Amino acid sequence: MISENVRIHLGNQEHVSAIIAGPDNPSQTNGAGLIIAHGAGNDMSNPLIVAVADGLAIAACVTLRFNFPYKEKGKKSPDSQEKLIHTWQCAYEYMKTNQKFPVARIIAVGKSMGGRVASQMVAEAQMDVAGLIFLGYPLHAPGKTDQLRDAHLYRIKVPMLFFAGTKDPLCNMDKLKTVMDNLPCPHDLEIIDGGNHSFKLPQSSSRSETDMHRKILGKCVAWIGQA
Repeated sequence: MISENVRIHLGNQEHVSAIIAGPDNPSQTNGAGLIIAHGAGNDMSNPLIVAVADGLAIAACVTLRFNFPYKEKGKKSPDSQEKLIHTWQCAYEYMKTNQKFPVARIIAVGKSMGGRVASQMVAEAQMDVAGLIFLGYPLHAPGKTDQLRDAHLYRIKVPMLFFAGTKDPLCNMDKLKTVMDNLPCPHDLEIIDGGNHSFKLPQSSSRSETDMHRKILGKCVAWIGQA
């Protein structure tokens, strides 16, 4: 795998940091480009995002992980929806036009907020992707399972892969399964037993964080090969 630190320009002399990665020989990519966005409380250096990005690059995909502007500036509060969307669009254009690792199709990947924003963009035809992968979808706020963030999901036509922990306070499993039963697009669900919103497991678990990362990566590789 080779990787390169790059800048994604947002206009008005603003940019965000990103890392693009792919196989040692760029001509041996499988044509799939995956753009990976972080969640509200982390950044592109989150261990799960790094593991997925690097693992997929080793598996012959091209990956691009990036920071949203607020994290680039060291702030805690997320940017406005408009700015999050603009940053996603700029990352998409960077992946689409980069010369080092040409790609034939793009898949949007997001941890929590990053995935939610991507899915809203796809539903509104603001981004053309071949699929969506959710590393923990924030279906509702904690304790508010009657207020689901699902309305736009039913307008998405491309395949979607959901990863969900059984202990996730932002994604009730029964509610998620009901939503998925009504999706018009091809969809798949990988359940992380005992995992929370970040797929952290109880201390009593015999499985390590590395085990979880391997499980998630393996499912991603298999799913991308079929999508």
